Amino acid sequence: MVERGRRFRYEGFTVDPGQGELRCAYSLDDRQFVERFVLPSEPEAWQQPAATAAARLVFLLTGVSYYKTGAPPVVDLGDTAVTALERDFLRTFYLEGLGEFAYRNGLDLSDLTLEGPVADDAPAVAFTPPVAGRPLVPFGGGIDSVVVVEHTKTRFDDVALFVASRLGDVFAAIEEPAKVTGLPVLRAGREIDDQVLRSRELGLLNGHVPVTGILSALAVLAAVLDGRDSVVMSNEWSASSGTVEVDGRSVNHQYSKSWGFEQDFRAVLEASIAGLQWFSALRPYSELWVADRFARLTDYHLAFRSCNRAFTIDPATRLDHWCGVCDKCVFIDLVLAPFLPPERLRAVFGGKEPLDDPALTERFRGLLGDDLVTKPFECVGEVTECRAAVQQAAARPDRADSAVLQELLREVEPQDVTAFLRPMGPHAIPAAHAADDLLV
Repeated sequence: MVERGRRFRYEGFTVDPGQGELRCAYSLDDRQFVERFVLPSEPEAWQQPAATAAARLVFLLTGVSYYKTGAPPVVDLGDTAVTALERDFLRTFYLEGLGEFAYRNGLDLSDLTLEGPVADDAPAVAFTPPVAGRPLVPFGGGIDSVVVVEHTKTRFDDVALFVASRLGDVFAAIEEPAKVTGLPVLRAGREIDDQVLRSRELGLLNGHVPVTGILSALAVLAAVLDGRDSVVMSNEWSASSGTVEVDGRSVNHQYSKSWGFEQDFRAVLEASIAGLQWFSALRPYSELWVADRFARLTDYHLAFRSCNRAFTIDPATRLDHWCGVCDKCVFIDLVLAPFLPPERLRAVFGGKEPLDDPALTERFRGLLGDDLVTKPFECVGEVTECRAAVQQAAARPDRADSAVLQELLREVEPQDVTAFLRPMGPHAIPAAHAADDLLV
C-alpha cells in the first residue's frame, strides 16, 4: 500500500514586479516546495488589484502539483482565506483533477479535507482593459488551438497567442505552427520545483495532474498583465467524457478541459475579477467538427505535430517528427481521415500514416470502446465520435483498400455522422466569439 503524507500546506505567494516574477510556496510535512513563474511585463501591470487576484488563482491551482507528491488527507490553506465557493471548487479540482493519479496509484482521496480561514464574499476586483476586443488564445500547436486561432482572427484584429513552458525551453511542435499564425506570442516561463521532477528518485508519488487548470489561471494572469479582455480556450465537447469508470465513478484524464471544470472555474473567476472573459470556443463541438475545419487550413498541415514524443520533458528524447505509433498519433490520423486523402496524411506523418500499419489496429480499437482494450489516458476523442470517424473515413473511395479501416468498420455500431458536425452541447461562448452555426 502506498504511504501517504500527513499534511499539505499553502505557505504563500509573492510577486516581484521588477522581475516579472510570481513565486508560490508550499510544504508537505517537513518538505518545502517553490514554483517560480516569469511573465515579462511592465512593473506597473503587476500592481493592478486584478493582477494580484489572478496571481492568487495561480497559487491556489498550482498547489495540486505539489500535493500529489504525498497526497495527504489534509490540505491546510495556511494564511490564505478562501470563500465557500473557492473551497468547494478547490476540493473538486483536487479530487476530479487527480482522479487518474489516484486510480493509477491505488489511492482513495475521498477523505480529503481543506482547512484554513474562511473569507466572506466580497465584490470582484474590477478589471478594465484600455482597449476592448483583444483576445488571448492559449496555444499548444494542435488542431484544436489552430482552429480557434484562425476563427478568432476572423472576429478580432488584435489577437495574441499564449504559450507556457519550462524556463529556457521551447517546443518546436508549438513554435512552428505558432509562426504560421502570424500572431504575437505572450510567454510564461515555469520553474517547477526540482523535487517534483525527481519524484521517483526521492520516493515521492507521481502521476498526472490537471495541468490545463493551472495553465488556465496562468493565462488569466497573462491577459491581465497585457490588458487583454478575454482568454479563449480550445477545449471541445469530448473532453467531458470519462476515460474509465471505477466503482461507478468516472475518471477523466481531461477533467480540467471538461465542461464541469469550465463552469466551476468561470464561477470562481467571475467572483474574483470582473471584466475578464474566460471560456472555450470549442465547447459544443466534436473533434470531427474541429478536424473538418482544420482540414481546410492547409498552411498548417505540415507544421503541426501533436505526437506525445514531441513534448517529452527531456529534450534529448524529444522527437522532431511524428513517431506514428503513439495513441495521439493514431487518434489524429483517425479523426482527420474523413476529411483528407491518404496521400496528404502520409505527408503529414512523414511518409506513412498510422492507418497504413495493421500492427496498430489494437490501438485504434482502444479509441472505439472495445471491451478488450482500455481507452488510453490521453487527450483523445470520445468513443462514439471515433466510431463515426471510422464510418466516415471508410466511406471515402480513396480509403476502400484500407485494411485497418475496413476491419474496424465491421466492428463498430453505425453512428449518425451528421450529428457530430453540428453543435452538440452547452457552452459559454459570447456572441462576439461564436462560430456561425451558433448564431443561426
